[in-house]
Amino acid sequence: MTKDELRLRLEFYQDLGIKTIYVRPRTNNQPPITNNQPPITNSQPPTTNNPPPTTVSLPAIEPAQDSLLTILTDIGDCKRCRLHEARHKIVFGSGNEQSRLVFVGEGPGADEDQQGLPFVGRAGQLLTQMIEGTAAKEGIPINRSDVYICNVVKCRPPENRTPQPDEMEICGQFLYRQLQAIRPKAICVLGGTAAKALLGKEGVTRLRGKWDQWRDIQVMVTYHPSYLLRPYNQNAKKEAWEDLKKVLHYVYD
Repeated sequence: MTKDELRLRLEFYQDLGIKTIYVRPRTNNQPPITNNQPPITNSQPPTTNNPPPTTVSLPAIEPAQDSLLTILTDIGDCKRCRLHEARHKIVFGSGNEQSRLVFVGEGPGADEDQQGLPFVGRAGQLLTQMIEGTAAKEGIPINRSDVYICNVVKCRPPENRTPQPDEMEICGQFLYRQLQAIRPKAICVLGGTAAKALLGKEGVTRLRGKWDQWRDIQVMVTYHPSYLLRPYNQNAKKEAWEDLKKVLHYVYD
């Protein structure tokens, strides 16, 4: 098993809530089987004085003293999946690195790919209006620069298609490390792809407006701003604003 495979396996265990594993001690009391020596077949099991299995705490998935700078350095000129082939810039994230609130989207679009920053196109402008407009109406003194914003995948998928599962899995390790390094009070998940990546659940309409949890951090799912830009989604806009009000009051009250 490679280092990356082991990391993914341990991460899977942690997401299931498993905190320890059991290690069975190796024994050397039976002779090895060779071509010239048949295996022991006596009906009585050999007597042993083997110690009981050892309980071992699962190590942290994230390196000790992890930081956003360390994570960005580890990403490097990433070519771990096919998304690197057409990208211009890696879009890591932006905002307050000690923020109590993190927004997680799907992936970069064309504008983000050119500038290397998340949510700077039309959807990003709407997200800025949502954050700052809602905060102002609710009497919460924050701007977009006070929160942290990132995506599940760091490179633009061709033609803005939905990231494939393997792409999300490969890039997801860096998203998880970002969230663990920042340790926000809450995460606002934008759209179904991000909800699937963090919660393993699908259906934004069903998930939105309710608190969930990623590890021990509270999560609120809402609509992606690009969905809200469509003229026939006015009801969804109202619902997204209500979701954001819940998040802002939870984090900043």
